Amino acid sequence: MFTEIDHQKFRNLRITHVATRFEELISDEANDELTPEQIFLTAVDDALDQRQAHRIDKLIRAAKFPIPQASIAEINYQEGRGITPVRMKRYAGHNWRQDPTNLLVLSPTGGGKTYLACAIGIAACQNGHTVTYARMDELARRLVIARGDGIRHQKMLNDLSDVELLIIDDFLTVGIDPEAANDLFAVLANREHRLPTMIASQSRPAYWLEALPDRVAADSIVNRLANNAREINLGEVDMRRQRDDQARATTGYWE
Repeated sequence: MFTEIDHQKFRNLRITHVATRFEELISDEANDELTPEQIFLTAVDDALDQRQAHRIDKLIRAAKFPIPQASIAEINYQEGRGITPVRMKRYAGHNWRQDPTNLLVLSPTGGGKTYLACAIGIAACQNGHTVTYARMDELARRLVIARGDGIRHQKMLNDLSDVELLIIDDFLTVGIDPEAANDLFAVLANREHRLPTMIASQSRPAYWLEALPDRVAADSIVNRLANNAREINLGEVDMRRQRDDQARATTGYWE
């Protein structure tokens, strides 16, 4: 068994997970037939898997998804939603670093946009991508608050500009002020041709042009978001109502 001095050596080498797993494996009688080399390599593989799992968990926490358990495997593909398992499998394995094409997820309220956006974003984290999720109204509010501190404000703009996948949900469900629109323009201009942005909205680009406070900025923002973007149109299926109806039908439900 390893001594405390041995463990300190492993800590200095930053391979404590390998050492811990190796000690567990050699203590297991089920591994008596394995060679030391086989046990060591198994410990290395297990430690790498653990490190990868921790990195994925960290990426998911940092993204701040409102539905952190969302999964592409659990998406409802009923008729009328405009999505298929094959198409979503492509998004699950997509390399967002290499393809800066934006993605628009569109449907009326209750269509499941947020769940879908979270599921795609979580799949991106599982592939090692950095992701930031934000609701448009909350993002605008954070930008307004940060504007009082020039350094903090610039750091926020830089972070939004450089994250590998930026997800903005509830896009223009409520209006934003001109300064927030200017910040949005700066972020999108910095991301253009470099990194993709996902927009989830219950309205289409034609409405965004009318809703943004400055027409010139609106043209630039919508042009950067919508030109050559991929689009998922979830149709008119109200997933929220279906979920609520299913809940009412379960045993023990009362209101």
